[in-house]
Amino acid sequence: MLMMSVTLIANAQEFNRQIEVESAVVTEHKTQINGERVSYSATTGTQPVWDEQGEAVATLFYTFYQRTDVKSDEVRPLLISFNGGPGSASVWMHVAYTGPRILNIDDEGYPVQPYGVQTNPYSVLDVADIVFVNPVNTAYSRVLKDAEGKMPSKEQQQDMFFGVNADIRYLAEWLNTFVTRFNKWRSPKYLIGESYGTNRVSGLALALQNNQWMYLNGVVLVSPTDIGIDRQGPVKAANRLPYFAATAWHHQKLPADLQAKDLYEVLDEVERYTIDSYLPALAKGAFIDAEEKQSVIANVARFSGLSEQAVAQSNMDISTQFFWKELLRDEGKTIGRLDSRYLGIDKKETGDSPDYWAELTSWLHSFTPAINYYLREELNYKTDIKYNMFGPVRPWDRTNDNTGENLRLAMAQNPYLNVLIQAGYYDGATNYFDAKYTMWQLDPSGKMKERLSFKGYRSGHMMYLRRQDLELSNQDLREFIKNTTVAPSAPAEYPR
Repeated sequence: MLMMSVTLIANAQEFNRQIEVESAVVTEHKTQINGERVSYSATTGTQPVWDEQGEAVATLFYTFYQRTDVKSDEVRPLLISFNGGPGSASVWMHVAYTGPRILNIDDEGYPVQPYGVQTNPYSVLDVADIVFVNPVNTAYSRVLKDAEGKMPSKEQQQDMFFGVNADIRYLAEWLNTFVTRFNKWRSPKYLIGESYGTNRVSGLALALQNNQWMYLNGVVLVSPTDIGIDRQGPVKAANRLPYFAATAWHHQKLPADLQAKDLYEVLDEVERYTIDSYLPALAKGAFIDAEEKQSVIANVARFSGLSEQAVAQSNMDISTQFFWKELLRDEGKTIGRLDSRYLGIDKKETGDSPDYWAELTSWLHSFTPAINYYLREELNYKTDIKYNMFGPVRPWDRTNDNTGENLRLAMAQNPYLNVLIQAGYYDGATNYFDAKYTMWQLDPSGKMKERLSFKGYRSGHMMYLRRQDLELSNQDLREFIKNTTVAPSAPAEYPR
């Protein structure tokens, strides 16, 4: 009878479990960053999203790290971090890139056991406070019931949260509250977003300025999407070739003369060929001269590691899906989408796309147990709500995606605002040459190009998983923050 009672209570608790609308747990820590001893606090908690009537309609889970051994906390830079998806938690950059604790993984980024976290000796917490924000339905963030105890309909939820512009609108309001509560209005502020998070932070740059009157010093785009900047047809096809070349070089599938060169030398050559020859050839379509076509087929095969036959049969337009299946087909292996250093095994060697994404399954090995352990055991945030690595946010409304143009306009309005783009050479989902193209097209006038910069790394979508690139990418970010934290009394103006 006692056992039955316990079971009934447990089931009732499961049925009624819900996240607290407002909560905060503060813990104190010490670490070493770049050889310097750093003391910091970690605040994990939830903060509401309010509608126009002042009713709480959702609550967002966040983790905020503040350095505590400094004198002027209120003017320390603030780095506001988002991941992408859409529908992804902030876990990826939180416990693998900029945070003070990172995954137990090997030097190339592969999972190791026991799962857990270790000190991040390269975290940018030494130069900036960091908040990791989880949009609605990711991590522990959730939609709330209304005053009558009813959940909004699926259509209502999409209008409020699940679209390019709805996402930007409510997050801008939420950030206003966060900055106010933590007394960070005087701090230089930076947004960093990864993958779809680059759409998010590009749109937020303008929304924060125009609707919240909150001006930024920097926006960091990690493995960016197209952020609404068109690159279809021949441009889309041609832009894949430098990524193909990088991946083929890594797997030693290029001709001997190219394989003998350093990656950067190879990419310089391939990028020039892509712009000067491959793109114009694709633009000619079926009316390209036969001799020129054969020359392009030969060169694309040379740079991609594929056969001339495969290039010709693809009409010189090679899909990434086919490339991931074809490059190592003779070895019985597939390569990863988000990081093509990772290898997979398919049921059949035939076909034109892999059965699964080798890199993502590898990452979920280590990220999922680590974040669940870390939040509960080290940061002392306890809840029975499931941590959504990927949350239910679809269908996602992608109409009127003007986030790239929003970022350009925010830069034009704000002379302090600078942009850093970071990308991995082996990322096949948001490839590095597309990232360069986005940077080139972001400001067609060229009047702000000195405020745009690009950094590339010998890894994939999450370039920070590779130990050498974890150090390098954090240092690039640290220097970006330092270089864009303007001197006192420096006016925000365009000189004549």
